[in-house]
Amino acid sequence: MKIVDWFINLFIGSGIAHSICVLSLAITIGIFLGHKLKFKGITLGITWILFCAIACSHFGMRLNKDVLDFAKDLGLILFVYSIGLQVGPSFFSSFRKGGLSLNMLALSIVLLGCITAFVIHLISGEPVEVMTGVLFGAVTNTPGLGAAQEAFAGTGADASILASGYAMAYPLGVVGILVSLLLIRWIFRIKLDKEEEKVSAEKGDVQQLQRFDIELMTPQMEGVRVRDLKSLTHVDLIASRVLTQDGTEYMPDADSVLHVGDKVRFVGDAKDERTVLLLGPKTEVKWEEKEKDVHLVNRHIIVTNSKLNGKRISDLKIREAYQVTITRIRRAGIELLATPELRLQMGDRLTVVGDQAIVEKMATKFGNSTKKLDAPNLATLFLGIILGITLGSLPIAIPGLSQGFKLGIAGGSLIIAILIGAFGPKFHLVTYTTSSANLMIREIGISLFLAAVGFGAGEKFVDVLLNGGYVWIGYGVLITMIPLLLVGFVGRKWMKLDYFTLMGLIAGSTTDPPALAYATSQSSNNDRAAVAYSTVYPLTMFLRVLTGQLMIILFV
Repeated sequence: MKIVDWFINLFIGSGIAHSICVLSLAITIGIFLGHKLKFKGITLGITWILFCAIACSHFGMRLNKDVLDFAKDLGLILFVYSIGLQVGPSFFSSFRKGGLSLNMLALSIVLLGCITAFVIHLISGEPVEVMTGVLFGAVTNTPGLGAAQEAFAGTGADASILASGYAMAYPLGVVGILVSLLLIRWIFRIKLDKEEEKVSAEKGDVQQLQRFDIELMTPQMEGVRVRDLKSLTHVDLIASRVLTQDGTEYMPDADSVLHVGDKVRFVGDAKDERTVLLLGPKTEVKWEEKEKDVHLVNRHIIVTNSKLNGKRISDLKIREAYQVTITRIRRAGIELLATPELRLQMGDRLTVVGDQAIVEKMATKFGNSTKKLDAPNLATLFLGIILGITLGSLPIAIPGLSQGFKLGIAGGSLIIAILIGAFGPKFHLVTYTTSSANLMIREIGISLFLAAVGFGAGEKFVDVLLNGGYVWIGYGVLITMIPLLLVGFVGRKWMKLDYFTLMGLIAGSTTDPPALAYATSQSSNNDRAAVAYSTVYPLTMFLRVLTGQLMIILFV
């Protein structure tokens, strides 16, 4: 009997051990259901943790308030910070070229969602805090909910009502996003096979590196130094090898002089091929045989020496120090041209051409140890958290507001993480984190946050549902679909976006992984949906966190 009482008290009692045990129970069951319960490939995923925690709380399992608050805040910080580190390196570059128009469309979706929620508030009389929770459930954005809850708790009110609205709207929010994609396809009579053909005929903006073996025939190339190629061609090119007319092969440096008749291997963007051909016709050189004579090798070297983190390639004087050439760099799955201005980061994979013995020596200098990449860089993580909380706590004076606006721990952590991800290497901060480590931090954070939010809302959830909360489900559908259909129509009708890019835009503007999975499954020949998703995701995530607080501060 005592054993039974002990076991019951473990889940129904009180105390720190009880709270941790109950949190872990809700997280375990939620993750299990997220993996097992699917309907035609659609799942609520990790959000099941929220519903499991609500159920546990409803049936009498309670958490120590201090543990609840700590788990919620720590989970939100870890989740938001890991996202910021992930999107930081591409955050500012996402505004270039076509990325600007896509981000403006994503901004429109975010603002239209807020406007729709506010209009429903005016018509229905539902409190703004309720509609804010419904808004973030409808757009499946948990960090925005966290930021809004933090702002609302600052007023001294019970923030659990936001979680109730979020939970009501979330399931059909996931479905509504997918239905919006299908409606756009039906309205414009889009056929995927024809769309594939159209995309295949177009050249994308993504840099695709290619090698060109060119025999220099243009008279203007006589006596030109390698460093002057860019000013002549107006494109970035790396000259990795030269074969002279007398059969001499060498690796050029910036001061090497080229002559008409030289055969040169260039590395550059595939879309610049026509410009490269102005230098002379393509040729075929059996470099492999030449490599045996001069002991030249192609080698991949991974940057794991923290002292090189943030260093410009030009600062290292690679050619002078090692007589080798870096032709390209692979970073986070993207190939980059090794231009002199490019800064190295931990985890960069360099493609190096040079004498085998010297390349081996360079590899040792650069680290080239995958074991070092497995070690977590916790100092940067916790420094960023300190700075994020500090920034989030600073009051910012805004005209018309009686109290200063604060970014909060979510907004502050997100901004600092983006800045560290983008500029950390410049200040020699090691920001590299393996994909698995980043995902682990993010999943632990979101699991703790959702469980804590669920336990906070669960005690009153059923009463709220039975006393009119069910209408929030309908409001959520409107908030989900109206902005997506309007912006989707504009994007297709007037901006002539292809359907795959449009799907990626919609998935990214709602930060919804199931929508991205559906979008990428529609094509096996292009990655435009994934590119569009990653282009708008950073700004969208930032805006969701910011608008979550502004909705509360301005209208509550």
